[in-house]
Amino acid sequence: MNLSSSLSSLKLNHCRLQGKLPSSMGKFKHLQYLDLGGNDFTGSIPYDFKQLTELVSLGLSSNNYLSLEPISFHKIVQNLTKLRELDLGYVNMSLVSQKIFNSLTNLSSSLSSLSLWSCGLQGKFPGNIFLLPNLELLDLSYNEGLIGSFPSSNLSNVLSLLDLSNTRISVYLENDLISNLKSLEYIFLRNCNIIRSDLALLGNLTKIIYLDLSSNNFIGEIPSSLENLVHLRYLKLDSNKFMGQIPDFLSSLSNLRSLHLYGNLFNGTIPSSLFALPSLYYLDLHNNNLIGNISELQHDSLTYLDLSNNHLRGPIPSSIFKQENLEVLILESNSKLTGEISSSICKLRFLHVLDLSNNSLSGSTPLCLGNFSNMLSVLHLGMNNLQGTLPSTFSKDNSLEYLNLNGNELEGKIPPSIINCTMLEVLDLGNNKIEDAFPYFLETLPKLQILVLKSNKLQGFVKGPTAHNSFSKLQILDISDNDFSGSLPTGYFNSLEAMMASDQIMIYMNATNYSSYVYSIEMTWKGVEIEFPKIQSTIRILDLSKNNFIGEIPKVIGKLKALQQLNLSHNSLTGQIQSSLGNLTNLESLDLSSNLLTGRIPTQLAGLTFLAILNLSHNQFEGRIPSGEQFNTFTVTSFEGNLGLCGFQVLKECYGDEAPSLLPSSFDEGDDSTLFGDGFGWKAVTMGYVCGFVFGVATGYVVFRTKKPSWFFRMVEDIWNLKSKKTKKNVDRCGARRN
Repeated sequence: MNLSSSLSSLKLNHCRLQGKLPSSMGKFKHLQYLDLGGNDFTGSIPYDFKQLTELVSLGLSSNNYLSLEPISFHKIVQNLTKLRELDLGYVNMSLVSQKIFNSLTNLSSSLSSLSLWSCGLQGKFPGNIFLLPNLELLDLSYNEGLIGSFPSSNLSNVLSLLDLSNTRISVYLENDLISNLKSLEYIFLRNCNIIRSDLALLGNLTKIIYLDLSSNNFIGEIPSSLENLVHLRYLKLDSNKFMGQIPDFLSSLSNLRSLHLYGNLFNGTIPSSLFALPSLYYLDLHNNNLIGNISELQHDSLTYLDLSNNHLRGPIPSSIFKQENLEVLILESNSKLTGEISSSICKLRFLHVLDLSNNSLSGSTPLCLGNFSNMLSVLHLGMNNLQGTLPSTFSKDNSLEYLNLNGNELEGKIPPSIINCTMLEVLDLGNNKIEDAFPYFLETLPKLQILVLKSNKLQGFVKGPTAHNSFSKLQILDISDNDFSGSLPTGYFNSLEAMMASDQIMIYMNATNYSSYVYSIEMTWKGVEIEFPKIQSTIRILDLSKNNFIGEIPKVIGKLKALQQLNLSHNSLTGQIQSSLGNLTNLESLDLSSNLLTGRIPTQLAGLTFLAILNLSHNQFEGRIPSGEQFNTFTVTSFEGNLGLCGFQVLKECYGDEAPSLLPSSFDEGDDSTLFGDGFGWKAVTMGYVCGFVFGVATGYVVFRTKKPSWFFRMVEDIWNLKSKKTKKNVDRCGARRN
């Protein structure tokens, strides 16, 4: 049987096919239906597709990096005159010019479905396409460069789906347009170029099932005429400026399944009748000004509930913990939610995201939180008044990626079972009362990127790695304000690979299962305690301040070239600042204050062009402060408490005291001679030895040849007395240290 002469339908959508589309497709002359969408095809759509002249339906959407060249686009549109359905969504057509784009008008008047979403289209969309008489579906969404004007009359009276989201096509939501769209069931106008609008007229579109008007800066109240939309299942009015109370009539929309009203200016209480909708599974009201208590839910249909960033108060309703299919529960930042977290929460077996942070919840954390659901990826209970101990048992094969218990009153030890959280990316246990040693077992977590243990009662040595690739992906390490002692953990510095190289692409860290949930963290950034509502993947921070570390700053810290903030302040570190810190070219904040550091400030630090914050105060530095670049912007507060320093920054003139010229650091293992600040290389020692020998021989010859050595002894004695006076003055000047 010859398929090329008989095949009329080929549907291989979502079959995980890869590679390039075969150019031999053109031989299937009798093919009428071709659907290869939802695969992983790449490259250009073959020129031979123009030969499929019998095609009635062509679907190539949702492939990876599939493109349509201008000449192929023109030939396909010109030759395939029988097309009734054309779906090229996510096919790259950015090279198609306006002239070729206009060839769309060659499409058959029988065309019923045209889908060109996310194609990179630019320029004016041909107005004639809007007027095709049999058009039922038109999707031009997410072509930000697409302009034009959607007509108000002569439209297809069978148009049921219209999506112009994220385009610049002008839309006039007025009587003429609405009266011509009586068959619409799905209307998507998110972030559109809506020129004029009378939203009350939307109540006439009684067949509407899905209405999306989000991100359009609409103001005022939700029009009561929407009560007429009895078939409405999905309503998205988020990210506008709607105000007033959430209308009660919404509860009369008995078919409503999904309601998005977040990011508006709604006030008052949440209508209790809203929680009685029998089919509601998605409710998102975050970022408004809602007050009052959360009413009990009358049904158990919810899978998603987000009421965060409002002013709600009172206990969490017990009915929430009976929503057996609940996957996301976010009640964070209401500040006045009180009471305890019921252990019934562990009945929610399908929970992926649990965020109750920034409230006034009290009591102990349910012990089951570590093992009640293998699907849980986000657990954020930070900034409450929780007491007791950490959940002691974290089950194997769990999916936890983000664990944040910061800002409570938790005690006890860090449970070793956390090593079962092999997916963990963020662990924040800061600002509690945890008494323990440094948790070495955490270094085995292969994906850990952020570790915050600040402001607890942790103590003892931080010796260094006990496993291979310890903390290799760590981007933020904050163990400040504890009682750690001993030397700085040089071994860990050698393994912090993620701090040695910067990410080239900046994204926000988010949950894998729910990418819309973006991680947050509270950090000391450039000396100020702030909350990062989003964590950039490029950020690199090392904070070991406010401990009892001793010894010198290891030169290996200069390997961490991606660091943006380094804080070693308020310890008892000694020795000089390593010149290798000059290699930290991305550094924006450096704090070495309140230590016992001595010597001169390396001139290499003046080359850190991004350095905005510098604090070297309350040490025992001396000599000229480097100038130029960023150092000219720092004031006396950066250097106060160092009586031996001079320079315009401290308003103290230097008298012939020049800062040393230090060579840049290298990191050859076992060879410190390359660091000029740590010692002299063999060349310098050899030169000094030769010069000293020649000078000594010459001086001895003159002295003993003339037999008048008395002048020599007087000179030596004068120099010795002068040095003794200077030494005493320096001891008096530098001996007193900050409190």
